[in-house]
Amino acid sequence: MKRSASALIAATSLLIATGSMAATRPHYGGTLRIAVQSALTSLDPADSTQPDSLTRRNLSRLMFDTLVNVDNRGTLQPALATSWEPEPGNQRWHFYLRPGITFSDGTALNSDVATASLRTVNPNWKVFSSGNAVVVECDSPNPHLPVELALPRNGIAKREGGKLLGSGPFAISHWDPSKQLELSARDDYWRGRVFLDSIAIEMGRNSREQLIELDLGKADVIEIAPEQAHRAAMEGRAARSSAPFELMALVSSRDPQTPDEARQRQVLALSIDRVSMNNVLLQGAAEPTGALLPDWMTGYGFLFPIEADLSRARQLRGEIRYAPSWSLGYDANDALARVVAERIALNARDAGLSVQLTNGATSDLRLIRIPLALLDPALSLTKLGGILKLPQPKFASDASSDLYAAESLLLETKRVIPLLHLRTTTAAAASVKNWTVGPTGNWRPQDVWLAMEKP
Repeated sequence: MKRSASALIAATSLLIATGSMAATRPHYGGTLRIAVQSALTSLDPADSTQPDSLTRRNLSRLMFDTLVNVDNRGTLQPALATSWEPEPGNQRWHFYLRPGITFSDGTALNSDVATASLRTVNPNWKVFSSGNAVVVECDSPNPHLPVELALPRNGIAKREGGKLLGSGPFAISHWDPSKQLELSARDDYWRGRVFLDSIAIEMGRNSREQLIELDLGKADVIEIAPEQAHRAAMEGRAARSSAPFELMALVSSRDPQTPDEARQRQVLALSIDRVSMNNVLLQGAAEPTGALLPDWMTGYGFLFPIEADLSRARQLRGEIRYAPSWSLGYDANDALARVVAERIALNARDAGLSVQLTNGATSDLRLIRIPLALLDPALSLTKLGGILKLPQPKFASDASSDLYAAESLLLETKRVIPLLHLRTTTAAAASVKNWTVGPTGNWRPQDVWLAMEKP
């Protein structure tokens, strides 16, 4: 009798354990529904008319592979290229393609298609094929070229007959520009099939709409605005955040024309209370900064002051004979930009400056948000310099001291005033398993699976 009872208990325990394992074991199938604020009108990674955003980068990675990848530690990894090597001088590079790669229509990837794709994105490069290799020649030595080829904009796309094809884990099944994108998983993907059957992305959803859709079960993953991240966590939402990776800064389109104008910009920089902005407006969801690159990436960001110094600002203001009113432009569709711009105007007034907010196309200053390029600080700084139309930084070596010197020179132009480094945050429904966000805000949907619904 005891043996029978023991056997029954053991069998029951085994069934419970087996059922529990089955409930948590990843399985294939289902559609992941994602809501985003961006409203893309083109999916082509070469389309420069589309603003750069973390959302655009993530969507591009679902469809288009790059020759090289950068992992979450900033290490280069093979992708469509299995290996690469420079010729002496780092001006010409050879990238050797992985065999057996196909696009979503079943056609094979070859060096001719890859070179045509890279030429479309980078008209200033000389790109040509050599056997199974893609050869890239730049105007000057470029030791960071492999890292640059890991940028989503350099995803390899086949453009033929008006169609856009990629070699990524998902293929385009439906595309309604600026509204909806539907992607289907590829059974023949070279890294192996993902768990999901498909992904449906709803575009043009503001923060409030996204939260409602998540709560009503109409979306599985949504974006959380930086200023709402703390509240989302307090409400118990399954929020996942990146490292502080997106720069918010004030920029001017030209150099100071007079010593007084340079001093006026210094007064403005000293008056801005970055710490209060972060603590009050963002509930601690960002990192105040006086640097272009975040401290976690470089290790020297703390050397650039972030504390407001109102007494010094007022002293310098008294030395300026004439300080004209400045206009400050910002993205009217960005709620965070609006409140930050308002705070900047208040801080400036306390220092004796006049800053007027505008939604016009032209302004003396503009509040911008720029996601950094990759986990490579030299490349990120170079790309920032290009976007801000600053002198291109030069690096004598890979030493952090040379990086610091290059960044200091860019800040000395007084064309840019760094304010905050923002995190990107998403929230996922309980049915979404293994959803993660990398340090650069990158999604990893290839690891995601959906829990089976209860009968």
